[in-house]
Parts: sequence; C-alpha cells; structure tokens
Amino acid sequence: MTRIKCCGMTRVEDAQLAAQLGADAIGVVFTARSKRRVTIAQAQAIAEAVPPFVSIVALFMDDDASLVQAVIDAVQPDLLQFHGGERNDWCAQFGHRYLKAIAMGEGEAALPRLREYPGAAGLLLDGHGLGESGGSGKAFDWSLMPKDLSQPLILAGGLTPANVAEAIRVATPWAVDVASGVESAPGIKDPRKLADFIEAVRAAGC
Repeated sequence: MTRIKCCGMTRVEDAQLAAQLGADAIGVVFTARSKRRVTIAQAQAIAEAVPPFVSIVALFMDDDASLVQAVIDAVQPDLLQFHGGERNDWCAQFGHRYLKAIAMGEGEAALPRLREYPGAAGLLLDGHGLGESGGSGKAFDWSLMPKDLSQPLILAGGLTPANVAEAIRVATPWAVDVASGVESAPGIKDPRKLADFIEAVRAAGC
C-alpha cells in the first residue's frame, strides 16, 4: 500500500483531518524560505494533536544545525527531512532518522545524486529545480523513478487528486507527498481536496 505524507501543515485542524482521513505522516516546515513555515510552538501543537501511529516529519533547507537541534528537542519529530544542499554526513550528525529530498527539475541529470545519501532512511524525489524550495507544485517525469535502490522512494511535486493515481501507476513509489495540491492557500489545506487525494491514493491499490 502506498503511504501518504501531507506536508506544509500550519494548522492543528488540518493535521487532525489528514490523520483521520488516513494520512501516514504530517510534515511541518521550519525553513525561513518557505511560505508554509511554522514556529516551534505551532509544530508542538500539531504534534500533540495527531493520533498515535501518525509520524511527524520536520523539514529544513540549508538551515543552521542549532535550529535542527532545537526542533528535535522541543517537537521530537519522528523524522527529519532535508531539502537543500546538505551532505550525507551533515544530515546524519543529529543521530536522527532522516529523509533527503532530491530536486528532479533537471530530469535525468539529477539521478546520480540519489546515490549520495546512503544514510538516509528514504529519498524524496521532488519536481523543483536544484536550489529551489519544495512545495512549488512542479511535477517531473515519473518514469525516471529508479527501480534499483534499496532505500524507500517518496514521490513529490505537482501531485493532485486528479493525477496521483497515474503517478503511482508509473512511478510505483513507497509513498507520495502532497502540499500545494490539496491547498486553498499556502499552508491552508482544503478539506475536499485532502479527502479526494487520500481516497485516490487508496483506490490506486498499490
């Protein structure tokens, strides 16, 4: 079964709804470069409000190690997610499981970077360009998803209720990650879009 991560959460009620609908993970963004940035206090409230067995993922992009550690200490996320130019050793320094996002905007030329993070618990392939922030709503060629990596692969970028079933069919990812595709405004989730997206993933049956 394809897992679901709903990212860019800024409100407790949106995170609770996503969990009730069947999301497996909730993403909260801390980098100042994002329109969906939350404070540590906001993230704590979200983390405390979601039910058991729903993971909290804390997202950073070329942020100071002190911020990452402060979030670990205060929010106690299940996973970290790094979206910038962080190297494998830098990501691993916190002794915390992490996901590494790979910018796939340049297409096939991005594929070698997938092998630069042996310490990652999973790799998130996103449609934005190198150096750009995630959550852009840009898709990439799903057929580029490799089939020979041992790490779980998460598909992100431009996913919506209308296209996620086809994306799963083509890419066969471990999980899908959605942010802008289920929003009414950055950081504000649309309940109908959220429900339709999760229903479409479950109906895909992979």
